[in-house]
Amino acid sequence: MNKRGSWRTRFGFYLLAIGSACGLGNLWRFPYVVGENGGGAFILIYVFMALAIGAPMLIAELMVGKNSRRSVIVATQQLGQKAGRGFRWAGRFAVILSIVVLSYYAVISGWVLHFMTQFLISFFSPPEMVTAKTNLAALMSNGWLQLMLASAHLLITVVVVVKGVQEGLERWIGYTMPLFAVLVGILVVKSFSMPSTPEVLRFLFYPDFSKLTWSSLNHALGHVFFTLSVGFGTMVTFGSYMRESDHAPTAGFRVTLVDTAISLIAVVMIFPVAFQASNVPLTDPALMFEVLPKYLLGIRGGTLFGLAFFACLYMAALNASIGLLEVVVSNWVDAQKKMDRGRATWYSGIFALVLTILPALSSSVFKDIRVLGRSLIESLDSLLINWFLPMVALGILIAYNRGTTEKEKELSFVDKDKFVSYTMYPHWSFTLKWAAPAVIVLGLVLQVLGVFLK
Repeated sequence: MNKRGSWRTRFGFYLLAIGSACGLGNLWRFPYVVGENGGGAFILIYVFMALAIGAPMLIAELMVGKNSRRSVIVATQQLGQKAGRGFRWAGRFAVILSIVVLSYYAVISGWVLHFMTQFLISFFSPPEMVTAKTNLAALMSNGWLQLMLASAHLLITVVVVVKGVQEGLERWIGYTMPLFAVLVGILVVKSFSMPSTPEVLRFLFYPDFSKLTWSSLNHALGHVFFTLSVGFGTMVTFGSYMRESDHAPTAGFRVTLVDTAISLIAVVMIFPVAFQASNVPLTDPALMFEVLPKYLLGIRGGTLFGLAFFACLYMAALNASIGLLEVVVSNWVDAQKKMDRGRATWYSGIFALVLTILPALSSSVFKDIRVLGRSLIESLDSLLINWFLPMVALGILIAYNRGTTEKEKELSFVDKDKFVSYTMYPHWSFTLKWAAPAVIVLGLVLQVLGVFLK
């Protein structure tokens, strides 16, 4: 049987957990989801859902992994056996969700890799040549280039993951995340100097509830789960590598706070540029890629800032991809005792590459295929994150509630050295039992109603 790895340091765990959570979901996806749902009111709901629902569920998934020392499929199977019911389906769907999301996530990550290399080339090329190559429409029309970029991204991800938890993941994130924080800080300061900032702040932080839609609650929940990696099995896997001395509630709460803060920073960073480029809709999924490269190439020092931003964004995308692939690999190794980690990683990467073909060619070869007015990659994102992810997250939560006794939950949650954990335990337990399931079901019901009441 394969010996399970563990985090060498608590700081290493935080770096990877935050790196997995704070990927393209925060910097690419969140700004256009906010635009779709009207700004301030949606952000208010999102922050509340992240702290009230997302954090408790993240803590629960960490505990599932830490207590079982197994990945999500085996862990949910064990919970099902204790509950007298079968919950392995929740673990299996979490792994399927991870590999499918990784397939289209690799395409978006390929876009980031493309712009990063173009800004690097711009130091040695005429500005007009670089401007043409940083046009998103030109990239979108070249499906084979997108597939090559996605393949390169998956190859990098596989090489990092194949080294294992201690040798690969922890060391890699340890080097990249501090630089990530510095780059984001520089870009936020730059965005606050733009003339559109006051208008942006009003849009983002002045709630107008009339702009919410039937789907807004579920969009907020789906995005919370997406950015926190809840429902994918990622945090179950990371929890299985935690040391006995690590306190899962403290880790989960800190990861949630950092993730939520980065989401808010992302919209403050992107929207000033988007407001100035008034010809680009705030609801466009390609919002960031449409407005930012052109803007940066037109300002003094923009080339350097562009390189810094896309290098930062690519590191975030790579971090999240590592987390998704790690879910698939760890579950495969747990399920197949004779499967070594290296082979499982390469096989998983090849399978993800095959799945990547459809989203990579969705804007070129398959551009005429539309679902409710959306491209294939947009439809895939909406279907997986707004529909399947909340249901899978709910399944894992139910498995945890049914397969864990109150005494086991309390022992895992309460830290004798932290008095606040005694105070918070009843609230956390109530949220897992009643509030979180009710809110998830309500969000799905409202979204179904929104489909028929449009």
